[in-house]
Amino acid sequence: MDPLEALVAQIQGLSSTSSDVNRLHSILKQAEESLRSQSTRLPQLLTQLDPSIHSLGFLYILEAYMTSPITKTQAETAIPIVTRFIGACSDQIRLAPERFLSVCKRLKDQVMLLEAPIRGVAPLFIALRKVQVSAEHLTPLHSEFLLLCLLSKCYKTGLSILDDDVFEVNHPRDLFLYCYYGGMICIGMKRFQKALDLLHNVVTAPMSVINAIAVEAYKKYILVSLIRNGQFSTSLPKYSSSAAQRNLKNFCQPYVELANTYGNGKIAELEAFVKTNAEKFESDNNLGLVKQVVSSMYKRNIQRLTQTYLTLSLQDIANTVQLNSPKEAEMHVLQMIQDGEIYATINQKDGMVRFLEDPEQYKTCEMIEHIDSSIQRIMALSRKLTAMDEQISCDQLYLSKAGRERQRYDFDDFDVPQKFNI
Repeated sequence: MDPLEALVAQIQGLSSTSSDVNRLHSILKQAEESLRSQSTRLPQLLTQLDPSIHSLGFLYILEAYMTSPITKTQAETAIPIVTRFIGACSDQIRLAPERFLSVCKRLKDQVMLLEAPIRGVAPLFIALRKVQVSAEHLTPLHSEFLLLCLLSKCYKTGLSILDDDVFEVNHPRDLFLYCYYGGMICIGMKRFQKALDLLHNVVTAPMSVINAIAVEAYKKYILVSLIRNGQFSTSLPKYSSSAAQRNLKNFCQPYVELANTYGNGKIAELEAFVKTNAEKFESDNNLGLVKQVVSSMYKRNIQRLTQTYLTLSLQDIANTVQLNSPKEAEMHVLQMIQDGEIYATINQKDGMVRFLEDPEQYKTCEMIEHIDSSIQRIMALSRKLTAMDEQISCDQLYLSKAGRERQRYDFDDFDVPQKFNI
């Protein structure tokens, strides 16, 4: 009998019980070379298997087929096969997680080859949920999924996984890319605080040397800080790596200078700086975000007026914040009211703006539910941190390292006075 046909027969006969599947796994490992050497025959073999029943065997054959270079025409045939497999496969794939990840990444490459990233969004979402140990586990597929969401502008779909609390990370690069792409998706959705948190995670994550992801994240971190908070500090938290604290600013000098110019509060200087460095910002694909920074200065200056005046004409607002006309001032004020950034009313008849206090009384049912949900989330986080602290304190590697550090700085070796005479 033909070796490949015999392998298909074994897959069909050994996919029912767990002991049979483990035996099949050993057989498939031994057949790996023969599968790769006859990759042109593999699509025909897949038609004889059911991905929901023969998931492990289907995975091995599919992975061997997709390892070889594929043309656009072949990709059109392969993508539906992979999509169907991801949707139907059983827990058997957990016996070969690296192969499953390889198939999913090849799917991403193929939809990119066809310039149709949206075709990979749904399959990769299903795949990452199947490979996750828990909702707190960050897989290598998270970043691939977010990249496809970015390229296809499916921002809301990407947000669906960004609300998960992540505590388990296998590879640092997965975390860097997850937070970087996630930050970009939140920027696209105008959720600047969430974007700031994710980008902050990138620039403050442990790193022995500076990497390109951290540099690009730091550029966007500066811009989003200006848009969200109206200010930026070059000082990173103490828990940031020394490499980041020393070097990130050097790689992002135009952005640091932009933040300094923004801090002066002079719109003309800011616009002149942006015009001078527009080519640099555009080459970084950040020019659109830089323009939002300029727009945010107008908003910031209008917000300052609310702290000084109760009423003000649109003409005075335009003059004070250096807008071209009262109509432009009106458009800015209306947008800020709609976004909840200020509370005001506009009298169209006389062109006057009346600034109001925040109407929120913090006593509605919705607000109480929101506060309660925040408290419950913080309590759950506190319990998780306590459990992680206890786990680390019992870890042998940590205890041995802490013991060595303690020996280096044994306070019994120092003459410490028990009393101080003043």
